[in-house]
Amino acid sequence: MESNIALLLQVLSVLLETIGLWQIFRKCGIKSWYSLIPFVREYQLGLCADKEEEGRTYTVISGTRFVLQMANIGLVKGSREALIVLLIQIVLQLAIIVYEIRIYLGLIKVFRRRKRWILGFIFLEGLTVFLWGISKKFVPSKQVVNFKLVEGAKVSGSAVKAVSDGLTINIRERSAFDFFKKRALLKDIHIVIPKGHMVLLLGGSGAGKTTFVNAVTGYEKADADIQLDGQDVYKEYEKMMYDIGFVPQQDLMRGNDTVMLTLTDAASLRMPSGVSFSKKRERVNEVLQEFGLASVKNSLVEKLSGGQRKRLSIAMEFISDPTIFFLDEPDSGLDGVVARNLFVRLRAIADQGKIVVVITHTPDRVIDLFDDVIVLAKDATRTGRLAWYGPVDEAYEFFGKTSMEQILLSINQQDEGGEGRADEFVSEYASRMRKVG
Repeated sequence: MESNIALLLQVLSVLLETIGLWQIFRKCGIKSWYSLIPFVREYQLGLCADKEEEGRTYTVISGTRFVLQMANIGLVKGSREALIVLLIQIVLQLAIIVYEIRIYLGLIKVFRRRKRWILGFIFLEGLTVFLWGISKKFVPSKQVVNFKLVEGAKVSGSAVKAVSDGLTINIRERSAFDFFKKRALLKDIHIVIPKGHMVLLLGGSGAGKTTFVNAVTGYEKADADIQLDGQDVYKEYEKMMYDIGFVPQQDLMRGNDTVMLTLTDAASLRMPSGVSFSKKRERVNEVLQEFGLASVKNSLVEKLSGGQRKRLSIAMEFISDPTIFFLDEPDSGLDGVVARNLFVRLRAIADQGKIVVVITHTPDRVIDLFDDVIVLAKDATRTGRLAWYGPVDEAYEFFGKTSMEQILLSINQQDEGGEGRADEFVSEYASRMRKVG
C-alpha cells in the first residue's frame, strides 16, 4: 500500500513538473513541447535560466546516468561490475544535484525572486515548478533569444567569378548542429585572392576565423565553392592537399629530434609519395637555407630559440611548396624584432607568387607588409560575416579608423568592450558587393 502511494506521488510530481515547465518555457520564449522530451528539456531549462553551459553539462550527465541505469539491469546483483556502475551512478547523481541547483538559482535570478525559493525546487520540485509555470506573478526579466527570428545584416548574394590564377572563395554558409539546434557559423563570404598577396585575417573572438580557415582548406567542408587556380578544392582534395599549407599556433614538433630529422619527416609526410628520396632531400636543404636554419640543422628542436622554432614549424609546412599558406598567430610569444623578421620572411614567400593568409593579434606592428585585409565580424545572429575585404589603406577609409586595433573594436560587440557596429559595416560592404556584382 505504502509503495503504491509513493509511486502515485512520484507520478504526480512528474506530471506537475511537466505542466510547469510547459508554461515556464512559453514565458521564456522557448517551444513548450520541449518540456515533453527527457534530457532535451533540461538543456532548454538551462537556456531559460541564462545558464546554457550548465544546461549542457546537466543534460550530458543525466543522459550518462540513464545509460548506466539501463546497463546495470543486465548485471548480476552484488557483482563487482554492478558495484562499480552503482558507484559511478552515485557520483553522477551528486553532480546532477549540483548543476540542478545552479540552474534553478539562475532561474530565480531571471525571474527576479528571492534565493530562498531554491528550497522549494530542492524539496518540492514538481509543485514549485508547477506554481512558477501557472502563476501570472512569475514573469522572466528576459526571454531566450531565438536567432532564427533575429534579422541579421544584409547579404550580398553576389558570388565572385572563379579565377584561373589565384584563390576563389564563395562560402554560402557553414553551419553546425549545436545541442538540438542548427547554428550558422559563417555566411555570405565571397573573395578572390590573387597570387603574390599577403593577407591579414582580422576578427574578434567567435567571429569565425578558424572556421573560415577550415572551410577554405577543406578540413571542414562548408556549403561553398572553393577553387585554387581553377581547381575545386573539395572535389579534388586528395590531389590538392599538398598545395595548401597550414601552420597552427601550437607546434607539434618533438624536442629530442634534430632540425634536419624534423624536416626530413615532414617531407615524407607532406610531399607526394611519388617524389624520390633524393628530391625530398634536395627540398629539405632548400628550405633549410630559405628559412635560415642551415646553421642549426644538427641542433635539437628543444635547443632552438623561439624565433628559430617558429621558423621551423613554418618550414615543415612549406616543405611541400604549397601555393596557399595559412598561419595562425605565427608571432605568438615573440618580441617585436623577432616577430618582424618572421613576417619579412612571410612577405618574401608571398613575393614568390604564393598566397599567404595570417591571423595575428598584433597586426599593427607589421601591417605595412600586408597587401589586403579580410575582416570577419559577428552580426546580430552571432554568425561570422564579411565586413571587409580589400587593400589595407582602403580598409582604414571604410571603417573611418587609423589602425587595425581600432577597426577590431568597432566591430566587436558592446558586451565585449567594442562599439557594436558589426551589422552596420557588414550591410554596407554587402551593398558594395551587390553594386559591383
